Amino acid sequence: MRLRGRVNTAQVEDRRGSRRGVAVGGGGVGIVGLVIVVIYALAGGGGSGAADALRQLQAPSSATQDAQPLSCPKEADTNNACFVAAVVNDVQETWATIFADGNQQYRTTKLVLFTDSTSSGCGEASVATGPFYCPADGKVYLDLGFFQELRSRFGAPGDFAQAYVVAHEFGHHVQDLLGTSDRVSRDAQRRPGQANTLSRSLELQADCFAGVWAHETSAQLDASDFNEALDAAKAVGDDRLQRQAGQRVNPETWTHGSSAERMSWFRRGAAAGNPDDCDTFSAARG
Repeated sequence: MRLRGRVNTAQVEDRRGSRRGVAVGGGGVGIVGLVIVVIYALAGGGGSGAADALRQLQAPSSATQDAQPLSCPKEADTNNACFVAAVVNDVQETWATIFADGNQQYRTTKLVLFTDSTSSGCGEASVATGPFYCPADGKVYLDLGFFQELRSRFGAPGDFAQAYVVAHEFGHHVQDLLGTSDRVSRDAQRRPGQANTLSRSLELQADCFAGVWAHETSAQLDASDFNEALDAAKAVGDDRLQRQAGQRVNPETWTHGSSAERMSWFRRGAAAGNPDDCDTFSAARG
């Protein structure tokens, strides 16, 4: 992936190496976790667990944390942190344009880099949580160590696999701005038996939104980039995660979608770059 241009480090909050803060709060929405949904899903948890997590999406909380400036060269290079910052810039520029075309205003947010653990508006973030978006403070949280896990444990290497993860999380920010996260949280409270289905639709839409960004940035992609993103989407499918854990594949416990579903929705977003093609909720009902 060839990202060019000056890196705007103001969109990244670098907490690596700083002291951990204190937080009180609920859950976040992530590429492999709703709260710690990897653990939850691999243990074969039921619908009430997802319902509880969805109800906590907007839980009031407080968090404090030291941060330090992220120093990057004028153009993105192979440094992971600076590459991530460049992706964040590109993703948010894309969505700002899409929102403006629809006479809406996109609110820029930040990605928080941390090591091992940190505080968030949704509670403690840790490397075990995986990357996630916290609606309570409107930020994306990422331990760069997850990318090593993506390569070694999930078998999805490549810079665009990493970019897909970032774009997915900012897809949740888009959902937050559009009010989708609020609606899902309310629906989960009214219909707890549908919590897993609602969670899957939320996650698959974020995959589709990542595809929308991939379409918009296609001029910067190498020949292998699209396949790297598909490999990453496949790697974090609920069915594959359950098989890896030696568990029985049980669609009733899925909160993110199968590998095939995640790849399909990413492809759909990338095909035309139209967010209107990402109505996973109607698809789930139909």
